[in-house]
Amino acid sequence: MTTLVLVHVIISLIAIVAGVLVMFGLLGSRAMPGLTAIFLALTILTSATGFVIPPLVTEKLLPSHIIGGLSLVLLAIACIALYAMQLKGAWRPIYIVTAMVSLYLNVFVLVIQSFLKVPALQALAPAVPPNPPSGPVFAVVQGIVLVFFVLVTIGAWRRFRAVTFA
Repeated sequence: MTTLVLVHVIISLIAIVAGVLVMFGLLGSRAMPGLTAIFLALTILTSATGFVIPPLVTEKLLPSHIIGGLSLVLLAIACIALYAMQLKGAWRPIYIVTAMVSLYLNVFVLVIQSFLKVPALQALAPAVPPNPPSGPVFAVVQGIVLVFFVLVTIGAWRRFRAVTFA
């Protein structure tokens, strides 16, 4: 593992932990400005560093690059909603959805990487390069993660009330 990959993984894991804490803050309608800034900044950094692992070559666009690009767009919208628009009006649900989908995408990639790198998970859902892991176990895990994030996002939408963040 190169230093860049190690730094990318560490940043990703910290971003996920911060994001989960922010997610529970949203569910409890608690403003967590410092932790939210850490979550957003590190998730942006995670997506940005993902473009150089493996290097983006003009003739080969990988699914990871598409996920990273989508995440960066969502994070830009989340930052605008939070910091520029201060969660006023429709910007509150826009922030919730974009922030939670960005967190979901990070966790989605974590699940894929776990099935690729952890031997016990590899045995449950073998991957045939260049394809990602597949099979019923992998599908069930990703399905559970998706349903969890849909339910949490709906819960945050209903519970989180805009407060001063900036």
